[in-house]
Amino acid sequence: MSDFEQQWNGVINQLTERFGKKPNMEAILFLIGIQELGKLKKKYTKEQKQDLMHVATCTLLSQSGYYELDGYDQDGWPHFKEAAPIPKMGMAEQERFLQEHIIAYFEEEGEE
Repeated sequence: MSDFEQQWNGVINQLTERFGKKPNMEAILFLIGIQELGKLKKKYTKEQKQDLMHVATCTLLSQSGYYELDGYDQDGWPHFKEAAPIPKMGMAEQERFLQEHIIAYFEEEGEE
């Protein structure tokens, strides 16, 4: 098993232990979005869930300089601006690209 696979499985196992079921990519992005927003609600609208996943994606890709935090709106939601174009990739490459950023995010979170 490669280092990447071990690290990815580590993240999945950590989240599975914490939440009692294995998360998919959308669930992981949703959780990161909630973490970054810093406000937990019992229920989110479909649009808010999409916004949370967008916040997560921008947060993850800001690690590599693709996005920059542009500030917060009156409701405390972070807004990002594109800092560099994201390279064109196929679906499998996109997934791996996001997984690598998720691994780095959880490694950083663990150090705080």
